[in-house]
Amino acid sequence: QVQLVESGGGLVQAGGSLRLSCAASGRTFSSYHMAWFRQAPGKEREIVARMSASGGSTYYVDSTKGRFTISRDNAKNTVYLQMNSLQPEDTAVYYCAASNVLATSPRRYASWGQGTRVTVSS
Repeated sequence: QVQLVESGGGLVQAGGSLRLSCAASGRTFSSYHMAWFRQAPGKEREIVARMSASGGSTYYVDSTKGRFTISRDNAKNTVYLQMNSLQPEDTAVYYCAASNVLATSPRRYASWGQGTRVTVSS
């Protein structure tokens, strides 16, 4: 498994932007498919975006399409989530996760970071 540490969360006004980072340990980062999930209070954890190990394939949940961008730098063992036009409904704890399979279900992800909180004020 790979160890993951997120950073970059915080408080932002509606319409603002944040960039989340997820640093991974280990030499096999480039072999993992990476994803960002979020969990709002009282709600289930949902996938936000996913990128394949090669970076050639991405997936976004409908609510983030056109606003969020996932990227990765395999040389730096880091995956990013650029979030633009943030809305109050984006408020959640954001987690990065790694998997050996290309999946959208959190059950398919074995490695998780501790999460970083994003709060969007109206």
